[in-house]
Order: sequence, then C-alpha cells, then structure tokens
Amino acid sequence: AGRTLKVNIAKAGYSKLTPVQKYSIPIILAGRDLMACAQTGSGKTVAFLLPIVAQMMRDGVTASSFKEQQEPECIIVAPTRELINQIFLEARKFVYGTCIRPVVIYGGTQTGHSIRQLKQGCNVLCATPGRLLDITEREKIGLHHVKYLVLDEADRMLDMGFGLDMKKLTSYPSMPPKDKRQTLMFSATFPEAVQRLAGEFLKTDYLFVVVGHMGGACSDVQQNILQVPNYSKRDKLIEILQSIEQRERELALHDFRSGKCPVLVATSVAARGLDIENVQHVINFDLPSTIEEYVHRIGRTGRCGNIGRAVCFFDNNSDGHLAQSLVKVLSDVSFRSWCLTFSVL
Repeated sequence: AGRTLKVNIAKAGYSKLTPVQKYSIPIILAGRDLMACAQTGSGKTVAFLLPIVAQMMRDGVTASSFKEQQEPECIIVAPTRELINQIFLEARKFVYGTCIRPVVIYGGTQTGHSIRQLKQGCNVLCATPGRLLDITEREKIGLHHVKYLVLDEADRMLDMGFGLDMKKLTSYPSMPPKDKRQTLMFSATFPEAVQRLAGEFLKTDYLFVVVGHMGGACSDVQQNILQVPNYSKRDKLIEILQSIEQRERELALHDFRSGKCPVLVATSVAARGLDIENVQHVINFDLPSTIEEYVHRIGRTGRCGNIGRAVCFFDNNSDGHLAQSLVKVLSDVSFRSWCLTFSVL
C-alpha cells in the first residue's frame, strides 16, 4: 500500500513538500486535530489528502460496494463547486490502483446524478455544504463510520453563509462526536468567527499551525495598482456570467487549464482555491470589497514558488476604503522580501 502511494505521488509530479505540508502532515499522521492557516497557493490540499489516504491504506479500508446508503470514512467539505471538484481530482490521483473510492457531489447538477455516483461506492466524499446536507437528509449516506472530517476554506464558508450548515452536519446524531473523529480545518485567515468554529468542532488539544504571514499576500506576486477614473460598470458582462450553466463553467475552466483559452474572465468564484498551473497574470478589473478577498484573488498566480504578476484598477471613489489596507499588504510583502534577502547575506 505504501509503495502504491509513493508511485502515485511521483506520478502526480510532487517531489518536495511545501512548508504547510511539512508541518501539517506529521500532525495529521499522529492523529491530532488541526487548524492550519496558510497563504493561498501554499499546497493545503495535499497537506490533508496525503496523510488521510496514507492512514486509510494503513488501516486496510475495505472496498465499498454498490448499495443504497454509503458510509464514507472521510468527508471533505469546501465552499465552491470548482474547489471541491479540484480536491476530488487530487484525491483520485493519490488513490489510483487502490480500493479507496472518492466521490464528488455539488449543487448545480441533478441530485439524481449525485445519488447514482454515491451508490457505486464511496470511501472519501468530497462535497459542497448544501448538497452534502441534502444527500444526508435523503439518507443516501450514513455518518457512523466517519473517521476524518475536513473543512477547507473555513473562512470562505462562513463568508458565504454556510456556518449553520457546518454546525448542522457536525451535530447529526449519527456523526461521531469530535473526540471519536479527527477533524481538520484549513483557512487563509483566522478571524474571530473561524476561531469560534475551531473551538466548537475541534478537540480541546488541537494544534494550530500558521505558515507565512497570516492573511498576507504571497511575496512571489508582483503587485501593480493603477488608479483609474470611475466609469459605468459592465452590467452585460455580469449578466452573461450569471446565466452560464454549470456544465459550461466546467468546460471554460477545462479550456483555461489546458491552454486552449489563454484568458479566463470570471466573478469572485474564481478567487479562491483554484490551482491552475502557469497562471502568469491576474487582472482585477473591479477591486473586491475586502482586503482578504484581494489577497485570494491575486493568489491565483505566484503559486508554489512561481513568480506571478497582479494588476489592479483602483478607483478612489469606489475603492478608497481599501487604500490603507493595500498599502499595508504591499509594504508587508516588501518588508518580508527584505528580511529574506537580509537573512541570506
């Protein structure tokens, strides 16, 4: 089993650990609960997938069979369809050639399709909050055997109003209590709401790992802010983007990943979690309302040690409230780069 995993890791192209992986993996393998905060693009997905798959292989998970109600050993929850599908694709790489079967379910597709996927067997369930609760209430999955619960992008889930959904999931009578399961939370920021959630969902002796500057921008992104005058917003652009079906969204993302389309135009749904190789440029046509969202947007480039560039159009009338925060983010990156240079000398 260990050899199979090593082969799969090599096939996936992973040769060295990122800092968040280096510190998180031993904690997870030791069976401890974890709250990890790390910059976007730091490799958080692999940080939880690898040790969970390794432990499932070590424990000798039995192949799940076709049945009406599946009982997965691991549930991974993420806020958006695009992100949860990306996690599922990574999981599929690591379990290749084993009896572990991952399944992904999310809104925007027919519930019947999700149920058919589940019936074929499921050890690792990757799901968005709404669809997960829907399937659970329909009794298509049982929670009795859950050993690992992962909440990815916890801050984003709260921002999107999924806090109650997460609490509902953990309070299901059939969900093992926190002292009988291993719970892992990952987040790019650690506001009070996320702190409260960690206190509620994790064991009291959970470990807290911070890698890099919490909530800060990656120093591998060259940031340029351009001041522009105010003009009318592109209502038509929003209208087009909002009317796209999930199938068309996935095709657009696939074409961008493969290089068939060199430019991706998107709303804030593309700001978090998406890991697409060789994205060299991010343009913020409109700046977001919060500095945290800005950090996530520019984090689509400059990932895992690669250099990227972010250009933002700044309108003092609508973006003035971000001015001080932008200055701080830019100066923090400059200071960290200076510190790194100084420490090498």
